[in-house]
Amino acid sequence: MSGDSRRSGNLLTDSPELYEARFPDPERLAGRWAEDTLRRYGAGRRVLDIGCGTGRDAAYLHRAGRAVTGADLSPAMLGYARERHPGPEYRRADLRGFALGTFDAVVCLDSALLYCHGNDDLDGFLGSCRRALTPGGLLVAEMRNGAYFLGRTDLLDTPSVDTFTWRGTGYRSTTTLRVDRTAQLLRRTRVWTADDGSPPVEQRSAWRLLLPQELRHFLAAHGFTVLALHDGPGPRTEPPWRDGDAPGVRADADRLHLIARLDTPEGVSAHHQPRTPHA
Repeated sequence: MSGDSRRSGNLLTDSPELYEARFPDPERLAGRWAEDTLRRYGAGRRVLDIGCGTGRDAAYLHRAGRAVTGADLSPAMLGYARERHPGPEYRRADLRGFALGTFDAVVCLDSALLYCHGNDDLDGFLGSCRRALTPGGLLVAEMRNGAYFLGRTDLLDTPSVDTFTWRGTGYRSTTTLRVDRTAQLLRRTRVWTADDGSPPVEQRSAWRLLLPQELRHFLAAHGFTVLALHDGPGPRTEPPWRDGDAPGVRADADRLHLIARLDTPEGVSAHHQPRTPHA
């Protein structure tokens, strides 16, 4: 980085409009996938979208008829969500430990769960989910798959470059990923440049690299039964999920999709068995 560059904890989190410009989802694939999953597994109406970001997925679930609370740690994201994606109740909360009420389902999309870097963080998240959910409630999450990086380096070898234009300004991001094996983290460095003369911005972040069986172990320890754990199709897979697609059975590609049920003393009821999708 040059001497006149500046750093941001998370440029996109601080600029929600820029986030949606960089990661457009005009078809609301993430919200549609989440709603399809909730219906497929018989979730009740009350939903918590933890790590809701700009609120567009929470708003989609609200429009689908659910009573939605969206929660995020970023005040900028929450302010944007309330203004641009109204309907849900939006509250500030840390996913590593929260108490926001009682819900029939907790949804956690776009690798938000992986900001639980340590085991205590993950225990805090799952413990909070357990306390928030009604018996038989669902946890639905979508994230990077730590197993993908076992023996694969294609996402690590070469920086990825993306460009887009927003409000007449051209933006370019150069992203480098590396695996921190000791901390079990995927560390990302992203350098932003713009053609408006502003100095470059360097953003650093990291995700926990969770293996599927490791995730199953944590879930079981907190009283959850895994109903599905697969690599796609999903809202950020290639090809992406489409209406009517059934859950997969493998967990080998770079995304991981989780559906888990909070156990009840009586065991699994028919209401919470996966439903056969309509033809």
